[in-house]
Order: sequence, then structure tokens, then C-alpha cells
Amino acid sequence: MTDKSVKTPEEWKAILTPEQFEVCINKGTEPPFTGKYHNSKEKGMYKCVCCGESLFKSDTKFDSGSGWPSFWETLSKEKIEYISDTTFGMVRTEVNCKKCGAHLGHVFDDGPSPTNFR
Repeated sequence: MTDKSVKTPEEWKAILTPEQFEVCINKGTEPPFTGKYHNSKEKGMYKCVCCGESLFKSDTKFDSGSGWPSFWETLSKEKIEYISDTTFGMVRTEVNCKKCGAHLGHVFDDGPSPTNFR
């Protein structure tokens, strides 16, 4: 999270939409099946909305049925930070942008081959 301390929550609020701020900074959850990229088939790179870091290739995106964009592989493991998350009485792995600390979601081991991740 090399850039996380560069911006205060107030600075992030001035840059991000309220929903982006809630998800990325407050670690909230976008309602399923509502996001801009949920059904997107556009080819290219998926980037962090906060810092612009390239994180996922479109050819690793798949429909997991969860209502959120799912990827079976990151562009580079060095760009992602994995953190144990035990909130809400669950044991999960949170995924953050390593460059700015933005919350991206959670990783699960029920995805497709070759990684079995989503």
C-alpha cells in the first residue's frame, strides 16, 4: 500500500463517487448485479478506480453468478495485497490494490481452472 497515506479520506471523497468511496475506502459492498462492469464483455485491462493501477486482464474475467465481476487470475501478484478478513463471523481473504490500498473485494477458491480462484 505504498500510496495509501498520500490521500486523506476527505481527499478520496473529493475524487471518488459516493459508491466508489464506500466500497474502496470503507470496504463496503456494491449491490450485486448492479455494477458498471458486471456484464461487461469489453476487452482490455481492468484498473483500480482509485489510482489507475492495472490489476486484471479481461480475458481472465468470468461470470461466477455472484453478481460481481470475477477474475480467475490477477495481472501480477505483486499488484495485489491479500489480507485475512474475519468480519461478519466469516473467514475470508480480502483483496486490496497494493499501490493505494483500495478494497477490491474478496478472493474465493471456487473459481474455474487453472487457478480455481474468483
